[in-house]
Amino acid sequence: MKNPLRYEVSRMRLRWASVALAFVVVLGLQLVAAQSAPARTFKVLYTFQGLTDGGEPYAGLVRDAAGNLYGTAISSGDFGWGVVFKVDTTGTETVLHSFGDGSTDGRTPYAGLVRDKAGNLYGTTYEGGGIGCVDGCGTVFKVDTTGTETVLHSFAGGTTDGCFPYAGLLLDSAGNLYGTTQACGASSSGIVFKVSKSGKWTILHNFAGGTNDGANPLYGSLIMDAKGALYGVAQYGGTSNQGVVYKLSKRRALTVLHSFAGGTTDGCSPYGTPTMDGLGNLYGTAVACGASNMGIVWKLRKKGAEKVLHNFAGGTNDGAQPIAGVILDAQGNLYGDTQYGGGTGCFGVGCGTVYKVSKTGTLTLLHIFAGPEGASPFGGVIRDAKGDVYGTAFLGGTPDWGTVWEISK
Repeated sequence: MKNPLRYEVSRMRLRWASVALAFVVVLGLQLVAAQSAPARTFKVLYTFQGLTDGGEPYAGLVRDAAGNLYGTAISSGDFGWGVVFKVDTTGTETVLHSFGDGSTDGRTPYAGLVRDKAGNLYGTTYEGGGIGCVDGCGTVFKVDTTGTETVLHSFAGGTTDGCFPYAGLLLDSAGNLYGTTQACGASSSGIVFKVSKSGKWTILHNFAGGTNDGANPLYGSLIMDAKGALYGVAQYGGTSNQGVVYKLSKRRALTVLHSFAGGTTDGCSPYGTPTMDGLGNLYGTAVACGASNMGIVWKLRKKGAEKVLHNFAGGTNDGAQPIAGVILDAQGNLYGDTQYGGGTGCFGVGCGTVYKVSKTGTLTLLHIFAGPEGASPFGGVIRDAKGDVYGTAFLGGTPDWGTVWEISK
């Protein structure tokens, strides 16, 4: 099974002439949007060159206490299969690991990283590992503070293991890692897995689809509550096979908390990582359906009632198709990005946006991408203690291999 998105996005490569035109168009749109948005400063921290430094950062970032940013890029590097990188506070990039050196290493890290207290980084690769599948079924890896990579698990595929981990990892306080795979497992619909601190590998759930289960979890990572239950989304399954929000208890019992209905009244295909507030309410995104078929931001109350907080509509003043999920601030505002929308550049669909949705559902665009400073932000965003927002753009920059950016207050 090959990943169709790898080849789809390769056809999305922006050519400089069209990007330059988009910049002129969208710059004017930004000036209009700024009249109703709080004054913020957008800054490109690093522009990928598509060489040994890596290219096409698909996922979001993780930040340390000193302000250094860490992430992954799915292509280029020493062997052409992506990198783990660090961007320091001066904007200097360092490649910590280049994937693809040998048959057992991973390839194509679509997901972002988690970082432990000692500074070690953990993530997944969609391919590689040297076991099964055409290009390997993927890996779970660790990169320590010296840049040494260790493959913690190589997926074997088939019915006894998962394959193609598209999502990232959750790290608990005890040092255990949790994640999902897009496919394989007992019903070929993906799995939920755990890697203990000692390295023990366990399948916690085999997705089976149907009314009472999800299927094929794609991009969204897991979150955990205080009791150790896991929460996530799957792009298929549920009563309408339009995707689900699910809970997996410590006893490995799965409960579908919401089945997306699709159409104009609900979202479909939930990809991104959800978030939870102090009351146990869940928040997230769905990449499609909704009033304009461009995705939604949703809230799911602890007792199960779903509310659509925002229907994305694209065009000049809105985003479209939120791949990643959302994060939550102390005031109940949600932050995220969309891969399209914000104007007519980038093949007429817009180059993407960064947005804020208030707890009452009011949307504010914090930035509209224009191309030269980035385009198509697929990964989610993070915030620091000051409220500054950080993320990546998959494309754009010069010469069109993506960027790392900051929006400061």
